[in-house]
Amino acid sequence: MDAQVSRPTLAKIATRNTGYATQPPLQRFLTSCYEEFKSDDSGTVADYIPELKRADPAHFGVALVTIDGHVYEVGDSAVPFTIQSVSKAFVFALALDLVGEERVSAAIGVEPSGEAFNSIRLTNDNRPFNPMVNAGAIACSGLIHQAAGGSAFECIREKLSLFAGRDLDVDDAVHASEALTGNRNRAIAWLLRNYLVLQDDVDAVLDTYFRQCAILVTARDLAVMAGTLANRGVNPVTGIQVITPNIVARTLSVMTSSGMYDYAGEWIYRVGIPAKSGVGGGIVAALPSQIGLGTFSPCLDSHGNSVRGLKVCEALSSRFDLHMLNRSADVRTCIIADYDIYGISSRRSRQPQEQQILDERHSDIRVIELVGALNFAAIDYVTRRLSGEPPNAPLLILDFRRVPDLTAAGAQLLGENLTILGNAGVTSIMTGLEATSMVWTAVCARAAEPQRLRRFALLDDAIEWAEDQIIYRYGGFTTQKETIHLGEQALLADLAADEIAALAELSTTRRYEAGQRIISVGEPANSLFFLQSGMVSVKLPSGVRLASLGPGMEFGEMAIIENKRSADVWADTPVKCLELPLDAFADYRQLHPQIAMKIMRNLSALLARRLILANAKVDLLSAY
Repeated sequence: MDAQVSRPTLAKIATRNTGYATQPPLQRFLTSCYEEFKSDDSGTVADYIPELKRADPAHFGVALVTIDGHVYEVGDSAVPFTIQSVSKAFVFALALDLVGEERVSAAIGVEPSGEAFNSIRLTNDNRPFNPMVNAGAIACSGLIHQAAGGSAFECIREKLSLFAGRDLDVDDAVHASEALTGNRNRAIAWLLRNYLVLQDDVDAVLDTYFRQCAILVTARDLAVMAGTLANRGVNPVTGIQVITPNIVARTLSVMTSSGMYDYAGEWIYRVGIPAKSGVGGGIVAALPSQIGLGTFSPCLDSHGNSVRGLKVCEALSSRFDLHMLNRSADVRTCIIADYDIYGISSRRSRQPQEQQILDERHSDIRVIELVGALNFAAIDYVTRRLSGEPPNAPLLILDFRRVPDLTAAGAQLLGENLTILGNAGVTSIMTGLEATSMVWTAVCARAAEPQRLRRFALLDDAIEWAEDQIIYRYGGFTTQKETIHLGEQALLADLAADEIAALAELSTTRRYEAGQRIISVGEPANSLFFLQSGMVSVKLPSGVRLASLGPGMEFGEMAIIENKRSADVWADTPVKCLELPLDAFADYRQLHPQIAMKIMRNLSALLARRLILANAKVDLLSAY
């Protein structure tokens, strides 16, 4: 922070602002900045455009937009003013979008000029130095006019309105004042026309330029516009993709080097956030993937930048360490868990012979759970983990449910790595993704054979599928019985044949079609079921699967210890089972207390195994 910028005295401000103590920290900070800097009346209002002299020097507004669309505002954030040179960044983006980078680069450079914004000077090859000075901005307007003709200004106004998230108007008085007194800009325009940088009617191009500078915005508008750049071209408030990420990168690059005129070097040294200022008193600053900032205060310093706006930007960057070159990140944190399935099976209950295969071949399935936005460096770390120790399992599951974004560079690396693994015989499975997911689309576009990739929305479904592959490869399904005798039920283990026969006499055979609900959550728990054939799933009302069960397993057994059903049970396939009413079972327990004790011990063992599995998953995540 500049030595002249003191940290606001929060205690004093708190006494003057109702509800201050309950404000979020960032709102409190912006409020404190507003209170601290509003008394700074240094600088002067721009007067080279007569109409700008009418601005109230006391006006001061600040707004900040996060990339999830939350807006912080303080002071005169809703007061309209003309956008002036702040428009240059967004019109440059429009020119790139409308006529392409090649044509823009042929007409306009991207080097800092080191001179005032209205300098009448071109590069050695007779191009404007960059699009952030008047010469470059007029050239941008000329390119758009060349492409759109008489509708050039409307094209600009509509695009800037999309950036702001609302329909923007023009201050006709300021436009007329600029047109009347803009002789220096006319000189620049005719110089450009002389070197064929401008190829259309000079007066028509200048009128487009003067009008774009007279578009009315507020500090809030500027914050949303900056937020759109920070959010890779997507307006964080409206959700509309205004411009492509590629154009955003080029726009922010020029804003970084030249957006603050001949103060640009000092700005990037002190503040370190891509920004653009205007003589109307506005400053727009966009920190990629984090925030957009808009300030308004018409008193300018000798460079043409808002005095109070500069102080807010410096204070914000210093207080929260937002300089874009002062970043810290540990790529190792992108992997939250890396494990095989030993003790961490899917929710599908397995037959003993199937479980034995999984216990013996547990290392054949490797699960890596990823977290956070993944960039080039993070994916490089993941690929090195995959090529290191332990050696790759034949089935690899990459879980993306905690990954909000994957950069193009990261997708490229990952796609190439999955191709290499596929050629080595590894089946790659991506989870936590829908078919329309940008991450899934990006990886598939970069994998040599995307049809070899598997995708599941849920990690548990992927683990179950991988388990099925292992069981099938090692002969586990070939000996599976279609129907299981009651004596093979885990809940009835250690019961004698006559004891089981007695229970069978109390039970009724039930059959259900695939897709039929067998048990409904909330209904009285008055029976338990022994599954003899088919598959069922135990699910919460939300649809989350708790378990999948096959022949030889029981469901509804919690009825022994609870009064109401706590989950739904659905038939996944045609199902045959025996239903044992609890009242009949209660009579049986009174007649055969020792048998009842065996059943309760078996139930306790089943519940204990489930608890051990759940704890193993918790321990796994807490270890990272």
